[in-house]
Amino acid sequence: MTQTRSTEPGRWLALESLSPGSAQGCRIESVGVKLPARMLTTRELMSRTRHRTRIQLERLTGIHERHVVDPGENSFTLAAGAARDCLAHSGHRAADIEMVISSSITRSKGEASQSFEPPLSMYVKLAIGTPGAVNFDISNACAGMLTGVFLLQDMIARGEIRCGMVVSGEYISHLSWNAARQVRSLFSRQLASLTLGDAGAAVILERAPEGAAGIDVIGFTTLAEHSRLCLAFPSTVGPGAQMYTKSRTIQKVAIDELAPLVAEAIGEAGIDIADIDYLIPHQTSARAIRKGTEEFARRLGARPKHVVVNLEEYGNTSSTTLFVALHKYLEERRLGKGDRVMLLALASGIEIGMAIFTIDDQVDRYGRTH
Repeated sequence: MTQTRSTEPGRWLALESLSPGSAQGCRIESVGVKLPARMLTTRELMSRTRHRTRIQLERLTGIHERHVVDPGENSFTLAAGAARDCLAHSGHRAADIEMVISSSITRSKGEASQSFEPPLSMYVKLAIGTPGAVNFDISNACAGMLTGVFLLQDMIARGEIRCGMVVSGEYISHLSWNAARQVRSLFSRQLASLTLGDAGAAVILERAPEGAAGIDVIGFTTLAEHSRLCLAFPSTVGPGAQMYTKSRTIQKVAIDELAPLVAEAIGEAGIDIADIDYLIPHQTSARAIRKGTEEFARRLGARPKHVVVNLEEYGNTSSTTLFVALHKYLEERRLGKGDRVMLLALASGIEIGMAIFTIDDQVDRYGRTH
């Protein structure tokens, strides 16, 4: 394992290149998802705006609908449901889980209350029957789950544990409802809040068996000079929060910074961008993903074989978005053994994270719904 650290702007603060199948290798063993049954279309959401905005949100973002919670659902129920689904697709029993990391932005156990102490991870581990597991909560905006994966794989690589779970339950639709009361035009800084959906996701990591494929490289960096481009506060118009985002500026920064950062990371691992079979980026808007991919390819001189966009039916589900997309592609059997996948997180902060791993026998535990 190699690790580089730098304080220069635009450089990885933490980058690890791992040896799959070695004693220190780590792999994603299974992924689980919990989605609320209720669907909210973009048309329905925009019909509830207080002001006549004339915003064509679906055309602008590519989002047709998203899942939103019903009464009785919250961060905890989504996280616990995803954890159970993850175990249902796993070769592990609940008793095998040595660590549970909860990584959601929201930590609701009721309609509005947030649980910080005791942490949400404690409630999740008790719900799935792993009372002896070490547990703690982290929060890193939309990069939360991938941050948890980064921490967990490091503990596995250092031999501290053999198996653990990262889980997140994002109940963020209250941001959409509050934005709908205030958005007046296309230039509103609450516009991004209208793209959000609710979801729970979980992932189990384990020490990779000898010779098995796993995580090739994983890394994070923070561009703190852009930390005020997305801010959230308690709402002044309804329960929950309200969020203000300079979306165009974030998109520009992401395009300018991502290409050299990814080039550094894949170079560390000895991988070419053309070797990536599936790139799963953070899901913001279809237009932003297309533009970013085009610029990405232009600067790197190559492109991944496929870029995953699942916004149409989920919207932006914050920290769970990468793993909701990964789960969908596993369930639909689009991923095959030997496929190399890149997860690319972009979060407020600005936080940029990535992980490259190779699909192995986990595909055998998912259905054929596609």
